[in-house]
Amino acid sequence: MTSEVSVPFRAGREGYASFRIPAVVTSAKGAVLAFCEGRVGSQADFGNIDIVLKRSTDGGRTWSPLQVAARNGDHLAGNPAPVVLDTGRILLVHCRNAASATEDKIRRGQVSAADGRRVWLTHSDDDGLSWSSPREITGQVKKASWRWYATTPGHALQLRGGGRVVVPANHSLPPTGTDNGTEGKYNGGHSMLSDDRGANWRIGYVDDNTNGVINVNETTGAELPDGRLYFNARNDSPAPGTRADAHSRDGGASLVKPFRPQAGLTGPVVEGALLQLPDGGPLLYSGPADPDFRALMSIRASTDGGTTWRLAHTVDGLPAAYSDLVRLDASTVGLLYETGDFGAYETVSFRRIPLAELG
Repeated sequence: MTSEVSVPFRAGREGYASFRIPAVVTSAKGAVLAFCEGRVGSQADFGNIDIVLKRSTDGGRTWSPLQVAARNGDHLAGNPAPVVLDTGRILLVHCRNAASATEDKIRRGQVSAADGRRVWLTHSDDDGLSWSSPREITGQVKKASWRWYATTPGHALQLRGGGRVVVPANHSLPPTGTDNGTEGKYNGGHSMLSDDRGANWRIGYVDDNTNGVINVNETTGAELPDGRLYFNARNDSPAPGTRADAHSRDGGASLVKPFRPQAGLTGPVVEGALLQLPDGGPLLYSGPADPDFRALMSIRASTDGGTTWRLAHTVDGLPAAYSDLVRLDASTVGLLYETGDFGAYETVSFRRIPLAELG
């Protein structure tokens, strides 16, 4: 068996200059839903941005026409964090802000609360074919002092048995002294929690560390076989390493220990994704493995809950950046990832990977 590759999103097509920030889930009926940001005017992280979606009913081999899952007029809707509930409903948590509100301006405190990062929710009850009117939940999940705010990127999770919904997230703190707020040490991590399938939300753990060692940024999570949650985050500090991780024993409400360096995952400063395989399978992590550049997309595996990691699969040696993982069936996982021949943002591609190739 070998990997099969398809390309649901290609830059410059279907009305969008660029596609970035992938997230993927498999619906209760077996459809693969590939989300990403459709950036209208450029590759920039601000501007007119929609959350777009393509569906596949053949395991990611072919894709439906593009549809918009969330739009904020001519402004920004981004950072899709989808999760499939035990009821079959698909929640799509995401962030919104004014088109002109760059991350730099938001972190400096130069953007009003109304134009800054706000958190919204929409859902689908028909397998992703249509989406409800969006609902704002900012007041439940964002502290007034936080400036920047981002959900995941990648899929969120519902705990086993129809339990709590957990959305890993990150934020920035206001600066002290003569700093301007853009310094990495003002990054922090937290979780969004819902115990009623998305009707109401609250903030779970909060991990702030302004000593410049661990700067928790984009975060993903997985539920381990023993019921603990494992969180893995991008670390924007210069050292030690570019990844950090933590565990929770209470469903993301608190952390056993604050985020610490995870030197077992070598790679550039970039988002990464997690997927816990069932039935005693390993915990998987996807992300570029080149230590200096966004390239060499790889899957690493852990059999001890994220403490140690081994290389399980190298996709190729091409440029690559953000990614997400999904279980397709008993013998296959899917990887939705940014890649291209000469740049990491030429396509958002989808790769079917047989579990046999992961050792």
